[in-house]
Amino acid sequence: MTQSTRGKLEPKDERIAQLLKWIPWLSFFFLSLAPPLPLLALYLRSASTDSAAVFLMLSMAALGVGVVAGAIAMILLLLYRRSWYGRLRDKLASDGITASEVSWFTPELTSEERQVLKEIKTSNPLLADAYSETLASRLTATRIIARSRTELLRVERRINRARAIVGADTTNLVDELTSDREQLQGLQSEASVRLAEAKARLQVIEAAASRSLGQTETDLMLRRLSASQEHLPLSLEMAKLEQQAAKEIDVKSD
Repeated sequence: MTQSTRGKLEPKDERIAQLLKWIPWLSFFFLSLAPPLPLLALYLRSASTDSAAVFLMLSMAALGVGVVAGAIAMILLLLYRRSWYGRLRDKLASDGITASEVSWFTPELTSEERQVLKEIKTSNPLLADAYSETLASRLTATRIIARSRTELLRVERRINRARAIVGADTTNLVDELTSDREQLQGLQSEASVRLAEAKARLQVIEAAASRSLGQTETDLMLRRLSASQEHLPLSLEMAKLEQQAAKEIDVKSD
């Protein structure tokens, strides 16, 4: 993946998403109905009662087997779709989530956020754009906090393992890991502040939308929001994680 396409939605992603939207359900109906249809046709064309009864029983048995096979295939495809969407969201978030990408992160929105966004899009498109941008900031900050929390646990375990080594001087290693921990704690603190700011802006926009502001008031509020609107690129965090991984590789190679 090139730098220009890293974190960007590609046409093939949209095609796969559209395919995965329908294929689980189509697979269920196809696998359920395809096996009994030929037997049902033979049943309708049977000349004798005995052969008709046999084909009818076979078609019913084939329908039962097809339903089970279709259900299994549908469940597997739904699980794959869920996993694929998760990887796609990770890809889109790698350089920070934008307002245009919020629709792909619907599962990570709260039910209230989804409802408010839907209502604002209907009543005030300008505020809806601001709400989407603020949601993008909220999602990015939330992801950074989650990732930094996970990495902090890993760094803590590495520090404990380094201190437990007997017969080797691990002072430099512990110092480097402690520095990594401090950087992650700083990143987590900053992301927490940005998360709180984003949540506050969401409330401001929601309140403004409920007051049905005019065009002039809406433009003024949007300018104020834009002055403080900042995205937290997840690539910053990823760069730090890659630096830590490189340090760990160097330590292991020594």
